[in-house]
Amino acid sequence: MSRVWLYDTTLRDGTQAEDVSFLVADKIRIAEKLDELGIDYIEGGWPGSNPKDISFFRDVKKISLSHSKIAAFGSTRRAKTTPEKDNNIQTLVQAEPDAVTIFGKTWDFHVREALRISLEENLELVYDSLVYLKQEVPEVIYDAEHFFDGYKANPEYAIKTLQAAEQAGVDCIVLCDTNGGSMPTEVGKIVKKIKSLIKTPLGIHTHNDSECAVANSLVAVANGVVHVQGTINGFGERCGNANLCSIIPSLKLKLNKKCVSDEQLQNLRTTSRYIYELANLIPNKHQAYVGNSAFAHKGGVHVSAIQRHPETYEHIRPEIVGNTTRVLVSDLSGRANILSKAEQFNINLDSKDPLALEILENLKSLENQGFQFEGAEASFELLMRRALGNMRNFFSVIGFRVIDTKQHEEDMPSSEATVQVKVGGKIEHTAAEGNGPVSALDNALRKALEQFYPQLKEMKLFDYKVRVLPAGKGTASVTRVLIESGDKTSRWGTVGVSDNIIAASYQALVDALQYKLMKDHE
Repeated sequence: MSRVWLYDTTLRDGTQAEDVSFLVADKIRIAEKLDELGIDYIEGGWPGSNPKDISFFRDVKKISLSHSKIAAFGSTRRAKTTPEKDNNIQTLVQAEPDAVTIFGKTWDFHVREALRISLEENLELVYDSLVYLKQEVPEVIYDAEHFFDGYKANPEYAIKTLQAAEQAGVDCIVLCDTNGGSMPTEVGKIVKKIKSLIKTPLGIHTHNDSECAVANSLVAVANGVVHVQGTINGFGERCGNANLCSIIPSLKLKLNKKCVSDEQLQNLRTTSRYIYELANLIPNKHQAYVGNSAFAHKGGVHVSAIQRHPETYEHIRPEIVGNTTRVLVSDLSGRANILSKAEQFNINLDSKDPLALEILENLKSLENQGFQFEGAEASFELLMRRALGNMRNFFSVIGFRVIDTKQHEEDMPSSEATVQVKVGGKIEHTAAEGNGPVSALDNALRKALEQFYPQLKEMKLFDYKVRVLPAGKGTASVTRVLIESGDKTSRWGTVGVSDNIIAASYQALVDALQYKLMKDHE
């Protein structure tokens, strides 16, 4: 079984997608998730282009990754300067990554019109930059930008640019379909030709403008490429990049290539959903392998068949990639999902127990209101335990009040929350301030409860996201609030839904606190 190296550029190329933006803290968390998935290279960004990426390379050194190498991205040196004096090159070195990836021009049209230099001078840019970087960083990858378009326009020159990279001793040469217009038949033939001329390991980087990015990547591997670049969920500029959520299982299960372990592959759907959530985007339910509908069956003939033999209408077992079979509009399949979750949460629930159907009906009702539990499994576990009557009520909130005040035009608004909680037979009434109404409410709840449950001091709120659900009501629309909390050992998500954003936030905050206490008292 031959090896294919996985190179993820979600944190750089992926953020160039419309509507996608990550904070530095988000990028660090995504890097940890990609490391768990078994990604070989994580491209953290272009440190020479913006302060956010410089911060990422500084902060990522503070975490411990078990497998992944961190790569920095940049370009070849500018004309009329040397690598030692080129700010872009020097910033790459100063970021101290495990690997550096730089791109250079391979299409003569770009050399003449974009760089406005001679073809020979461009070869020198490529060679000089790579030779210098090979002396300064552990590993150097060369992205041959617009390679397929360049090869089709002037194959002789395109090959010369690759030979310049090879002579510089680069570790991998990546053939890029930058405009995303190449067809799989073209990619296969060209890669096969290049493989016969270039001995350096080859990689592939494709865009999805012709809906062929995944196909082009797989065809390239079938013709000898050993390094594949892409993004989780296919995030990327214009129509996106090659989708690693499709490429990884296809490499392993269809092409019999070694890339991630069986256990890591089971984290694929979780990773996909996690990154959708951090991007604050609605997951594509029809996405191959990891989408909600990827193994969902509705037609009567299909349902009848898959209940006897799943392989009749499923190309793989969904559990392999962390997904599940779903039979739509079927009480039996719905109950099965509830039982599966109960097993996951170590809850003893019999398939014949009427409570299973009660939980299912409650779930359907809540989802109809706008609740979603994909990123809020802590709330779903609490829902199940409450229905089964084995959920201890650690506290109850008698009432709360949140006040926002702005006294002068130039002042920032101030927020204060007052809460009244009951623990056992004792009532605690307290207030706290915050940098916003939700922050104030969170602080007040903690202040009231920490004297009873000191362990809440170690709990942190890591993320807070609000999504306005499509209801056509403008500012009166229903909102869904998703909160991620955690302590020293784990993280968990909770959800709240209301046409009042404070009420929705309150629901999620209370669930987060209850879950922490339940977890600690198990």
